[in-house]
Amino acid sequence: MAKALQRTPLQGPAFIRLLAGLTSAAPAASSTSLSERLSEWLDWTRAVALSRALDGRLSAHEVVPSASGDDVHKECERVRAVLVARIHAMTEAGSAPPRSATAVAKDEPALEFGPLRERYRDLQQSMQAEVGRLRGHLRDMLASGSADMARLAEVDAVMELTLTPREHALLGSVPALLGQHFERLRDAAVESRDPLLPSTQAPEDAAWLDRFRQDMGYVLLAELDIRFQPVEGLLSALGTR
Repeated sequence: MAKALQRTPLQGPAFIRLLAGLTSAAPAASSTSLSERLSEWLDWTRAVALSRALDGRLSAHEVVPSASGDDVHKECERVRAVLVARIHAMTEAGSAPPRSATAVAKDEPALEFGPLRERYRDLQQSMQAEVGRLRGHLRDMLASGSADMARLAEVDAVMELTLTPREHALLGSVPALLGQHFERLRDAAVESRDPLLPSTQAPEDAAWLDRFRQDMGYVLLAELDIRFQPVEGLLSALGTR
């Protein structure tokens, strides 16, 4: 992942720009404001819960003894480092290609996206689980502090319940986009391949597959950044208790 790819400049978060750079279609501009979108996503029960949290009418909650601020910072850093290491291991150039066990016919593509798609989804599940655990722990720590911090913890809990299903659906579509990118790179390599070489020994395999792994690594790291934003916000608030 040392060499940056040339991409068309686009506005928006790095994650969106990366995904747009892997497709031929330009992202459509949205005419809907954030508040309008939130009003569409919040049902009346979530809206009432959010209003109660914002107004300070908090429900009774149990104060859970928490670790020190330094400890929780170190735990967040440790979790992130573990996930980053998994991303690098998955996208390392030159690692074993995802060959299909059924690709035996001469004209059948020997490399398939399926194994990488499953590993990508496994990483997404790990990121979601770890971020959820960290957010819950940070909320417990905030809830044991001032009324303002407890209110923030309550708001974050409501927002997590409200936005997680939509986040899961949107991020769950990323493997499909990467699969299309994988197939485009693979098919281009097949078209330029020397017909005298067996498909499993073509020198182009390593080049295009390493390019794809690099792109997938960029996307995974950008997705990790997005998923960690709530954690970073809660950590920042915790530092101002």
